[in-house]
Amino acid sequence: MDNIRPSDIDDKRLRFDSFDGHSDEIFKKKQRLPAMGWNSWNAFGSGNNEELTRAMIDKIKELELDKLGYRYIVLDDGCYKPERVNGRLQPDDVKFPSGFKAMADYVHSNDLKFGMYNDIGTKLCSGAEVGIFGYEKVDCEDYIRWDIDFIKVDNCYYMWDNATFADPSNAKYSYAPNIKSILAEGKILSAVKDAKITGSRAEIRGDYVSFIGTFDGTAPDHTPVGSRSSEVIFELESDTDKETDIIVNYATGEEEGVGQWLQVAVGNEIFFDDMLPATASAETFTDSDPIRILLKAGRNLIRIMNHRRQENTLHSYAEIKNELINAGGDKDIIFSICEWGKTQPQDWGHKVGDSWRILNDITFQVGADGEHGTAAWESDYTTSITSQYNKCVIMDEFASPLRGWNDPDMLVIGMDGINETMNKSHMAMWCMMNSPLMLGMDLRRVKRGDPIYRLISDEDLIGLDQDALGVQAKRIFTTYRCDAPDKEYIRDNKRIDVLAKPLSDGSVALGFFNLDTSDRNDNVSISVDVIYSALGHKMIAPERFKNASSYKITDLITKEENTVTGKTFRIDSIRGCDCKVIKITPVV
Repeated sequence: MDNIRPSDIDDKRLRFDSFDGHSDEIFKKKQRLPAMGWNSWNAFGSGNNEELTRAMIDKIKELELDKLGYRYIVLDDGCYKPERVNGRLQPDDVKFPSGFKAMADYVHSNDLKFGMYNDIGTKLCSGAEVGIFGYEKVDCEDYIRWDIDFIKVDNCYYMWDNATFADPSNAKYSYAPNIKSILAEGKILSAVKDAKITGSRAEIRGDYVSFIGTFDGTAPDHTPVGSRSSEVIFELESDTDKETDIIVNYATGEEEGVGQWLQVAVGNEIFFDDMLPATASAETFTDSDPIRILLKAGRNLIRIMNHRRQENTLHSYAEIKNELINAGGDKDIIFSICEWGKTQPQDWGHKVGDSWRILNDITFQVGADGEHGTAAWESDYTTSITSQYNKCVIMDEFASPLRGWNDPDMLVIGMDGINETMNKSHMAMWCMMNSPLMLGMDLRRVKRGDPIYRLISDEDLIGLDQDALGVQAKRIFTTYRCDAPDKEYIRDNKRIDVLAKPLSDGSVALGFFNLDTSDRNDNVSISVDVIYSALGHKMIAPERFKNASSYKITDLITKEENTVTGKTFRIDSIRGCDCKVIKITPVV
């Protein structure tokens, strides 16, 4: 099974009929706060090894970062042999000569947690031909035998979508064909004139509808808020309950926007879920074979769609989750979904995972051979702090201790290209947004008491991320002109954002963030009423907060404290890339 192709496997294997986008969790989940720890990728890329990992563990203990919550030590890509041995994963003999169980034992002997990595496709992102697809059972048995506590699962070389490094023609699985019309009950119904098009993905192209599927969320191009998938829905009246046939006029393709896989449902009951015969081109239309459906007396909604981009990916992650349970029983393992936001995991990730990546990597310039790697404050793609923040900041309603957490990727603190001010805002952003806090630096760069140490060990900031209430901060104001600060996807960084986060002691954290690289002199003020209006329903004792006679103000970065009787909190200026984060505690 080393070189599996989609054509080698029965497509029916992919069906996941329990997925409807809103169903209950498939697996019983534990309520938990975001994971904290260290991941090998940003520091060492594929060059990580046993010696380096042990050195990182020793530094975590030396700096007592574990006492602050940094407890998961995760081996990322590059730790396996490039090919399986007798169908099994094997540690790279040079990099990990003692094996993974010995590595886990060393991690556990230091009262830390051990994590590993794989990919839902046939290869890892590094190209090693050891992806978990087809090997879910044996790999999960080995992970349990190696005593893992955490698994990160990537999405490269995935056969059922045009994922990174996979064949772009695999879009045939994740989009419906172009649809011109259907023939139903003797009537030809036009997809353009007679149907309702839902969501925001589909496009009308002359007399047909294209892009019937789900937005690819890998790049920072489209908002995660709202319906990211589209269907073409025809309304049909019937006098009685009866079976009937419909014929779909379609044209297939193998590129982003037009595929070959069609789903036909009436209401919530699916009657067809399969590939249609290929046509000569994406504009060469033909009629399908008759598709038998069941109509109910009265109004019927015939749905033409393709949700395979989400369903197939969910299925693949769910198989891993299921095999971990089968092999390990109730062993507590954090499941980090890393499909880069491609299939809108904010909608389904909670069913199997504890967190889900929201975009592609925060940096592609990782460390190697003594180099520290390079990160950026801003970029046009995903590879920057602000690119990840700009998407994650409007995803607060998708996150909670039971659902799981939005993951804007590992911290780039300590990498080259980022100064102290950027580091500070980066840490504060991630903590306000309840992001997993996975250190990505070479910890040998850190000394107790230096600026990086003071930042990553700041108990007040970490306390925001790990607050028991588990409410991700909401953007309640921005100087960028928009109608809905908590929902609009803003990529223009010439602005100041204000985030508010309710805390478990009844206080509220308020953060002012300058996304601009230039200093700004904006006068930004936020009232108690604005905070209450936006977040009162999520606060502890909201009326106490609203009606307090005074407030204790703690600057969570400078540690300054004072008490105010006013009900407005403001800044008059803020340096480029800087932030101010205060804790507002009502005084009765």
